[in-house]
Amino acid sequence: MSAPRPTSTPVDPPGGCGPAWERPGARPASGEALIDERALSKLRWRCRRGLLENDLFIERFFKRHAATLNEDQAQGLLALMDLSDNDLLDLLLARQEPAGELERDDVMQVLRMLRAPA
Repeated sequence: MSAPRPTSTPVDPPGGCGPAWERPGARPASGEALIDERALSKLRWRCRRGLLENDLFIERFFKRHAATLNEDQAQGLLALMDLSDNDLLDLLLARQEPAGELERDDVMQVLRMLRAPA
């Protein structure tokens, strides 16, 4: 008797490619789809930083928005996580504004959410 095949979810498509926001260059069809617990857990792990100051912003972000985080927001957050710690901190403290590839709606939305006062 063979083991049952796992079923796919909208966030984890067939083929084992992972969530849409996790594939390089992939954009979700609808940014309104909320990410599931597994994707949220992976996102939290990916957002761990070396600077305590960045971690404080990110922890507050997850406390406020984890339950309502959608795929576009997750994609924007991942784009910010590709930055060095010092560049990320400059954006979080509004010392700089996103430029180049970071001048996207999803990144700007997440940055506003991260910068929101307590």
